[in-house]
Amino acid sequence: MKSHAKVVVIGGGVVGCSVLFHLARHGWTDVVLLERDELTSGSTWHAAGGMHTINGDPNVAKLQKYTISLYKEIEELSGQATGVHLTGGVLLAATEARLDWLRGVVAKGRYLGIDLEEISPNEAAELMPLLDPKQFVGAVRNKEDGHLDPSGVTHAYAKAARKLGAEVERFTKVEDIVRRPDGSWRVITNKGEVVAEHVVNAGGLWAREVGRMVGLELPVLAMEHMYLITEDMPEVAAWNRKTGTEIIHAVDFDGELYLRQERGGMLMGTYEKANKPWSEFQTPWNFGHELLEPDIDRIAPSLEVGFRHFPAFQNTGIKQIINGPFTFAPDGNPLVGPVRGLPGFWVACGVMAGFSQGGGVGLALSNWMIEGDPGADIWAMDVARYGDWATMAYTNAKVRENYSRRFSIRFPNEELPAGRPLKTTPVYDALSAKGAQWGVSYGLEVPLWYAPDGVRDEFSWRRSSDFDHVAKEVAAVRGGVGLAEISNFAKYAVTGEGAAGWLDRMLACKLPKRGRMTLAPMLKDDGRLIGDFTLANIDDGEWFIAGSGIAEQYHMRWFEAHLPKNGSVRIEALGQKLTGLAIAGPKARDVLAKVTRADVSNAAFPFMAVARMDIGMAPCLVGRVSYTGDLGYEIWVAPEYQRAAFGALTAAGEEFGIGLFGSRALNALRLEKNYGSWAREYRPIYGPLEAGLDRFVAYGKEADFIGKAAALAERKQGGKVRLRAFIVDAADADVIGDEPIWFDGAVRGWVTSGGYAHHAKRSVAMGYVPREIADEADGFEIEILGKRHGARIQSAPLFDANFERMRA
Repeated sequence: MKSHAKVVVIGGGVVGCSVLFHLARHGWTDVVLLERDELTSGSTWHAAGGMHTINGDPNVAKLQKYTISLYKEIEELSGQATGVHLTGGVLLAATEARLDWLRGVVAKGRYLGIDLEEISPNEAAELMPLLDPKQFVGAVRNKEDGHLDPSGVTHAYAKAARKLGAEVERFTKVEDIVRRPDGSWRVITNKGEVVAEHVVNAGGLWAREVGRMVGLELPVLAMEHMYLITEDMPEVAAWNRKTGTEIIHAVDFDGELYLRQERGGMLMGTYEKANKPWSEFQTPWNFGHELLEPDIDRIAPSLEVGFRHFPAFQNTGIKQIINGPFTFAPDGNPLVGPVRGLPGFWVACGVMAGFSQGGGVGLALSNWMIEGDPGADIWAMDVARYGDWATMAYTNAKVRENYSRRFSIRFPNEELPAGRPLKTTPVYDALSAKGAQWGVSYGLEVPLWYAPDGVRDEFSWRRSSDFDHVAKEVAAVRGGVGLAEISNFAKYAVTGEGAAGWLDRMLACKLPKRGRMTLAPMLKDDGRLIGDFTLANIDDGEWFIAGSGIAEQYHMRWFEAHLPKNGSVRIEALGQKLTGLAIAGPKARDVLAKVTRADVSNAAFPFMAVARMDIGMAPCLVGRVSYTGDLGYEIWVAPEYQRAAFGALTAAGEEFGIGLFGSRALNALRLEKNYGSWAREYRPIYGPLEAGLDRFVAYGKEADFIGKAAALAERKQGGKVRLRAFIVDAADADVIGDEPIWFDGAVRGWVTSGGYAHHAKRSVAMGYVPREIADEADGFEIEILGKRHGARIQSAPLFDANFERMRA
């Protein structure tokens, strides 16, 4: 075993071998994979081996499509058979709600290049003869589903990597990982140690244990997962003889089942409600090619549905039940990327769908390590989407919930209860007493809307029970004044003698003067957006940044990686050390004036001003800015004072009819101003010109900000797409995001977000289209639940197009 390597990959399952292959294919051949046992030991060897392109996140779906396309290449390079069977498949709907969901899947496929087609139950039965069409209301055909040999694929990755110069060390158990003073890593094994510049934790079932070696507690948990293999079935043999093909895959979402042919019989797997974690606190190192004791009683309810939906199973015996552990993150997506605070330490774990996602994970991680960027928008897989609030107990609760709901519908207005409430602000109880219906953002409870007694969310793809009540919250803001809790924003304090110079390099905006704020895009080296913030100059050497709460860890990783080594700049993520309230509407100034001695007149405290002032008895930081697009103020206050500030504002607002409003009303309000949001409109695949943020980029400032050259090039070349807002001729359902945008009969773009703008009484969608059609007046349609609706680009914001209210 070599004593030094550029990269050490820990774990010889499909993910680790994929990472090794991609690093070698990209030219990093001084890489070695360490496996404590034989390759595939862990979850890989007993996997069902299915593969599919469908994913709830379109960007992950692209990587899954790449993974499947990769198998031919690694088979040819390695000489190792992968056992790939591209049979195609059917996705089945037993309810109209599921069929609506499947129509959304088909719509996404239109702009992802995934060949999907809605078909009838009878047509599905012609393709998959074991199903009873009377049990279903519709289906979707996917031509790119299939299955493979898990061992063959893993060894093909490994052999291809070896041919490119990488090394694989089996039976080499990593026992510790130690950071050296020079920043490199000592990887200590039972066969000696390797010093590496980079370490990749692809430990699978042992990812937690590998993480703990460097002081990291990863939010992953293994679950027992069962599938059965039947005896040979005459129906299968008859189909094989008749068509010369295998029986295609089937996913029965309402039965929580997946099926495929296995030799002369069938394989049926389930994500049962009565699920069971495995080895909750520590994975035994001596576990390898073992299976767990089957528990058919636990999966019996799902099998009963399966035997009803697929009657041929009633007449066959079960040859084997496979029960093995697989690891999951709380939301079911992988954990991938660099770990904040541990330069050179990377993770690629929690990849439950390894044979659908393993290739994409390897590609993204190798790009990230070599090029400094994953080369794709992988936010849904980024390890930075979790913070220290994702404890072991939280992870256990959410993984169990996610597993039990893997094939369940998640409606756009549905909030899942497990692991909640966890983080709350001091006014949580007060808002609950007012009828707050809660969502969650980065672990924090966030008020979505306020319900009268007896009214709750009715989950639906269409406008639901909250619709009229959100409209009243919007009316309170536009007609007088509204009050919102905004603690879910991320907050950062930047101080030090080098703060101004550092911010000038990090952010693309012109730095504001003392007592002023500005909108501040942040770019990567390639000129793409990595953040959008509000930047406030509080005082000399003291700066305040507010941004998207879900991206706090993501942005801190970027900030810290670019801090000067001399200690002249300090940045702190304030988290819930600072809570927030906001007031907005034409009477907002009147309310503020009643609770502070400060002069808040337009002349003394104009738009984008910021200052410290007391709200009642509470010391606060107040900025005159509002995401509602109306006259408004954001108020930041230490948590011990939030209740006092809240009480002062509500008391002062009584004479003006102050009303509480939640994030659903805020969404409706911001849509009327065409305001985008992070992780929807603003993502690291768009440049500032494409996203409409170029007016906030100080192209001419002296500072050579990160991404400046690329941003200038984008401005010169014009970019490829444009963000646009559309008025949609919707009926009873609005866009939720990821719907296709049609133009002159062809899919040309995609929706990023939208909803109903209650004040303007319009259905609104925001999305990207090619720049050459971005200013066309007619010809657009947006597909919602399988139907195309006429859409028109907004020539100006629906509310306060001249910004008179905001600046008044």
